[in-house]
Amino acid sequence: MRSEYLPFSPPLIGKEEIEEVLDTLRSDWITTGPKVKLFEQEFASYVGAPAALAVSSGTHAMQVALAELGIGPGTEVISTPMTFCATIHVIEHAGARPVLVDVQRDTLNIDSGRIEQAITPNTRALLPVHLYGHPCDMNEILQIADKHHLHVVEDAAHAVPARYKGRMIGTFGALTAFSFYATKNLATAEGGMLTGSPATIDGARIWSLHGMSRDAYKRYSSDGSWFYEVVLPGFKCNMTDIQASLGLHQLRKLDRFQKRRREIVNRYFAGLSQCEEIELPIERSGVESAWQIFAIRLHLDRLTIDRNRFIEEMKVRKIGTSVHFIPIHLHPYYRDKYGYKPLDFPVAYANYLRLVSLPLNLRMSDQDVDDVVAAVQDVTACFRR
Repeated sequence: MRSEYLPFSPPLIGKEEIEEVLDTLRSDWITTGPKVKLFEQEFASYVGAPAALAVSSGTHAMQVALAELGIGPGTEVISTPMTFCATIHVIEHAGARPVLVDVQRDTLNIDSGRIEQAITPNTRALLPVHLYGHPCDMNEILQIADKHHLHVVEDAAHAVPARYKGRMIGTFGALTAFSFYATKNLATAEGGMLTGSPATIDGARIWSLHGMSRDAYKRYSSDGSWFYEVVLPGFKCNMTDIQASLGLHQLRKLDRFQKRRREIVNRYFAGLSQCEEIELPIERSGVESAWQIFAIRLHLDRLTIDRNRFIEEMKVRKIGTSVHFIPIHLHPYYRDKYGYKPLDFPVAYANYLRLVSLPLNLRMSDQDVDDVVAAVQDVTACFRR
């Protein structure tokens, strides 16, 4: 057994990021300035998007996206129960109604085959989530959106860098929201990015900073002007140059980061493929997952313990795990407001009960991965039916 606890997902910050932050702190710009602009340009170029807007979180990226697309009271947005609450919160905050559609059995992404039956005259947008970094069925989703004249806003919080049929996520829907939270593949502590057309991003940029016609850099730099106008009741969502300092170097290292993540994933597959008490995640043909999360599913009928006990047993063996996610319809706010019952979304509910996310981060050594594999094998052996 390990002597030290293996945390679930610590960030990997190198000397380049630290030196860039120090350079920013010594400069005249610590809030939104030249490094944010550079980060936006480099990120858009990396994913192949026409334009990008850096914001303070992936949540805010979705919030300004819905605002720019005119989503508000009396409208509906279709999304998934298998996501973090932020995805659905932004729909609520817009005054719209979230409409949930159950998920696919293999990927746990929204079931594109069920979307059309959820569309009503009030539906204005689809908000698919690329869960765990595995892309949704974007061809089908875009065809449905086109047929019914709907916007598509992608929650790509897990999905940099993921590809669908050769194209990188961030180049499909009207707008795509990314997260750079501390546990993500690209981390800026807090932060996010929105990609889309130049015109749509220009509009979202106004929403992101109080609805002002000029940001601080345009007002206070040497060639700027003090004058601005408030043209929208906007939010306060701007990214700082301190965050962008981290992001610039995380982005430049991302391909190397992803190579290591895939090495860890492959080591998990090799070590756990013969463990009959668990189901491993999949990667469909034609896609490249970002592998943000490695979520196994327990075959509870082959074990004498439930998922919660499994997690406790992993902790005893000094392995940190988690669960992604508690389905939206089980949370008291949404359960009570919309009258949801657990089996309203049976695929999401049944799989939630057996989900366990294993550690997957860049600070893991091969020995760390082997320790996780050994712990899973030990727990399943101890509690095998």
